[in-house]
Amino acid sequence: MRRLLRVTVWAAATAAVVVVCAGAWFYDAAYRDRSFPSQETHVIVARGSTFDAIARQLAREGVVGNYLAFRLLARLRGEEEGAHAGEYRFVAHQTSSEVLEALTTGGAQVAAWVTIPEGFTAREIAARLQESGIGPARPFADAFAHDTIVLGGTRTKSLEGYLFPSTYLVALGASPQQVEAQLTGEFFAKLPHDAAARAKRLNVTLPQAVTVASLVEREAKADADRPRIASVIYNRLRLRMPLQVDATIEYALPAHKDELSFADLRIDSPYNTYTHAGLPPTPIANPGRPSLEAALSPSKTDDLYYVYCGNGRHVFAKTLTEHQANVARCLH
Repeated sequence: MRRLLRVTVWAAATAAVVVVCAGAWFYDAAYRDRSFPSQETHVIVARGSTFDAIARQLAREGVVGNYLAFRLLARLRGEEEGAHAGEYRFVAHQTSSEVLEALTTGGAQVAAWVTIPEGFTAREIAARLQESGIGPARPFADAFAHDTIVLGGTRTKSLEGYLFPSTYLVALGASPQQVEAQLTGEFFAKLPHDAAARAKRLNVTLPQAVTVASLVEREAKADADRPRIASVIYNRLRLRMPLQVDATIEYALPAHKDELSFADLRIDSPYNTYTHAGLPPTPIANPGRPSLEAALSPSKTDDLYYVYCGNGRHVFAKTLTEHQANVARCLH
């Protein structure tokens, strides 16, 4: 019995020593060690990264000295969900506790990932920039509405249509001009090299072709329909028929509407393609590459009408009678 007691006491003492040593190790690694990072370090955290992946990246890039201690610290604090993708700047010689605080409070963040979906308007992009913490929406919206670029020898009326949809790493506090440079730079990079020549063959300027692309972007749901919708637009332009594109009405309205009324179709606006012939004054959204390609290489058809028929697809018609039958079939 005494021997068993001695073994039990020895095991308890050993366990206590282990716990004390582990605690001392953890405290030192998390709260005292300032050997990392050895210099100011910038880290870009990819979108969708788990906290485990972020912790491993910080250890790999020399921001924290001990991956396990950093993970344990985050778990004990309940802060494993607090880190976000983006770019971070960590000053030299911080404890792991300070690194974790800077990571989860945003104190070290210097840039954020911003996703601009295809078909967003300039106003929606400005709102997305504010939501992402880049800066207030109003200065971005104002700049996008008044700044211009030269495209195909023609100066645009605004930047609507030329803020390319993609995912960007944007500096927090970036000026409108800095963001414009990123987004329009990507537009020029993604624009086909022969875009001006292709637009000329279609008897439109390059900005007009981008306007067609914006209409396609807002109207189409399936990539396969985009060149054919572009064909309808060019055919109507050639015949001097009103385009009657509902998306242009929605663009002219002060707020989004799921369904347009007959009164909406009579709105007094140069963007009303029911009452004004030709293209709207500017693009009505920022098109992606598929819509740009469709506008520059439309299908060769005699179609003049289309209607959405469900399942992501449109049906097309050459005559009004055929179109009315499609409408009756698809919408009733």
